[in-house]
Amino acid sequence: MGRRRLGFWQWFAVVLVKPVMTVWTRRTWRGMEHLDQDGPVIIVPNHISHADPLVSAHFVFDAGRWPQFLGKASVFKVPVIGWILHRCRQIPVERGSVDAVKSLDALVKALDAGGAVIIYPEGTTSREPDLWPMKGKTGAARLALATGAPVVPLAMWGPERIFDPRRARINLRPRIPVTVVAGPPIDLSRWAGTAPSRQVLEEMTEVIMLRLRDMLADIRGGTPPPLWQRSTRPQPDRQRPEAAA
Repeated sequence: MGRRRLGFWQWFAVVLVKPVMTVWTRRTWRGMEHLDQDGPVIIVPNHISHADPLVSAHFVFDAGRWPQFLGKASVFKVPVIGWILHRCRQIPVERGSVDAVKSLDALVKALDAGGAVIIYPEGTTSREPDLWPMKGKTGAARLALATGAPVVPLAMWGPERIFDPRRARINLRPRIPVTVVAGPPIDLSRWAGTAPSRQVLEEMTEVIMLRLRDMLADIRGGTPPPLWQRSTRPQPDRQRPEAAA
C-alpha cells in the first residue's frame, strides 16, 4: 500500500519529521524503483546508527511507501504515544516471550494488507568497529518464508555522522551527507516452500547479510570484511553504545 490512504496521524508524523530531515541531511537516494508502489515488501537495512529509522523512513516515504517499523511492545502501552504509534500503523513486537508468535502474526497481517515492513536483521546497531554488517538474526528470513513477500535490501551510509553509536554523540549541524541505496529483491527462491528449520533460516539470513555487506562496500569503497560475529565474552569498551541501543 502506497501513500494514497494515509490518515491524519500519519500525515502529522510526516509534517513533524520530514522538514527536520530535509534540513538535517544532504541526501543521495538510489534504487527507489525497487520499492513497488503496491504490494507487500520486507525491507532489510543495515544498522549503523540510532538515526537509521529516521533516514530509512524518509527514503521509503519518498519512494512512495508508508514505512512500518517494529517497536518494543512496552512502548505501545505508554499513554498517548502508544495510541499514536498504532494510528501510524507501526507494529508492536514482543521479545523474549511466548507472545512472540503474536508479533509474527502482526507482521504477516501487515504484509497481507500490502504493507512495507522494515526489519533490521542485525537486531541492533552494528558492533563491528568500523560499522560493517554483523551476522544477522533470523526474523526477516522467517517472515519471508512465511509470506513469500519480496525482501529488498537497503544499504545506508551517513546516519553514523548524525549519531555515532561508538561515541554516543549526536551531530546537529545541517546537511549531513547520507546515502541510501535500495537493491533489487534478494533471490531466496531456493528455499520457497521449505520448513523453517534453523539451518534454512540461517542460510537465508547469511544471503541477506552478504548482500547488504556488498552493497555497503559499493557505497563506502574498499574490501568488506567477513560478517562480524557477536562475541560471547564481555566487551567493557563497547558497553556505553550497547546500553544506548
